[in-house]
Amino acid sequence: MSIQQRPPAAAAPGSAVTSPGTAAAAAALAATLGLAAASWVVAVRQMSGMDMGVATRLGSFAFFAALWAWMMAAMMLPGAAPAVVRRAQAGGAVVIAAGVYELTPLKQHFRRRCRDSVRSGLGFGLCCVGSSIGLMLLAVALGVMSVTWMAVVTVLVLAQKLLPVRAAIDVLLALAITGLGILVVVAPSSVPGLLPPM
Repeated sequence: MSIQQRPPAAAAPGSAVTSPGTAAAAAALAATLGLAAASWVVAVRQMSGMDMGVATRLGSFAFFAALWAWMMAAMMLPGAAPAVVRRAQAGGAVVIAAGVYELTPLKQHFRRRCRDSVRSGLGFGLCCVGSSIGLMLLAVALGVMSVTWMAVVTVLVLAQKLLPVRAAIDVLLALAITGLGILVVVAPSSVPGLLPPM
């Protein structure tokens, strides 16, 4: 008795075969492997005639250092490709956690204490850190060197410190942060500054 298998159905012309998240991951992977291939080309070209073992003349220090950098890129970038893809997914999980933290009673407690006067400077500082730790993690996950995300987080922390508490606004902010985290996981290339430009 034989089992007949049907061939997979072909995608309709013009239909999207991959999700945006998969397309972003594929683009990051292609860029990383493309840079690795270019590094191999440069390294092989520059090392032509240098295969005499320990008797190989290294040339000037600048030439050696530049060639060494190309060789390292050629050897190490292919191994870094999976990390490029995972970074965006891990960042999304941190952003989602930051959004959920905004709704916790612990966050509300620290926010109240950060707005009140506290006797000790250390106690006040700890309460303010507890109040804004989720937003700080948001900045770390989205890019600590991004001036845009740094400005967004600064405005949010300052607004929470100075403006009166409004539950409706807090819930909307938490939902927006959580939604941003989901977007980072699903389509990281659509979040400005998250992935390097391709």
